[in-house]
Amino acid sequence: MTKLLPPHAMPLVVLESPYAGQIGRNIEYARACVRSCVADRQEAPIASHLLFTQPGIFDDNDPVQRAQGINAARAWLRKADRMVVYQDLGISPGMEAAIRAAEFMGIPIDRRFL
Repeated sequence: MTKLLPPHAMPLVVLESPYAGQIGRNIEYARACVRSCVADRQEAPIASHLLFTQPGIFDDNDPVQRAQGINAARAWLRKADRMVVYQDLGISPGMEAAIRAAEFMGIPIDRRFL
């Protein structure tokens, strides 16, 4: 059994995984990645592509709304202990842009597979 950390001791991570393309498959994959961060690694992840693309929040097909979601996601990088990039399904162009932003900001990046 994993020893639970107090919430203030959990690392804050920005989670990157593919969204576009096979959206249904990619959402299920991202959910598994979130689960892995919390249950297996005791991290507190933010997966903006799961949050901001829900109905009623932002339309990923609208360029203005997509940019708003990306900007909100980038704001989390300032607080993150690291970015975690799940690569089983490849690296999308959006993920590449997020990785470059993290590199520019000096945020450590962990590349992972489930």
